[in-house]
Amino acid sequence: MRIADLLARKGTAVLTVPPDAPVTDLLAALADHNVGAAVVCEGDRLAGIVSERDVVRHLHRRGAELLDEPVREIMTTVVATCRGSDDVQTLSRTMTERRIRHVPVVDDADRLAGIVSIGDVVKSRIDQLEEHRSQLEAYISG
Repeated sequence: MRIADLLARKGTAVLTVPPDAPVTDLLAALADHNVGAAVVCEGDRLAGIVSERDVVRHLHRRGAELLDEPVREIMTTVVATCRGSDDVQTLSRTMTERRIRHVPVVDDADRLAGIVSIGDVVKSRIDQLEEHRSQLEAYISG
């Protein structure tokens, strides 16, 4: 299965925040959208990604004053991305090896086209296994 197929099922909505947004605004957006990460964009350019883990780690080190700091202070700037034509299984390996949970999807012009979470990848794999199981049952009983 390709990433584009996965996005066709789940949708292409992506929570984005500007790098100068305060961390408190980021936390409110994550809670409001019930997601674990946001893509940081400057205009239409991907500038980074920031997750709940980033907030927790920096909050532990710096304390409550972090909440008024801009997102750029805690975001990851070297972002792993993928394309719609990429294979979900390959992305799964990359996410596991690099211990990342969210990967932005970019188009051929490097514009943000969606985001894939580890949960999306796992659900895709479970759906695939269920389909294989159904096919095997049909073959056996058929």
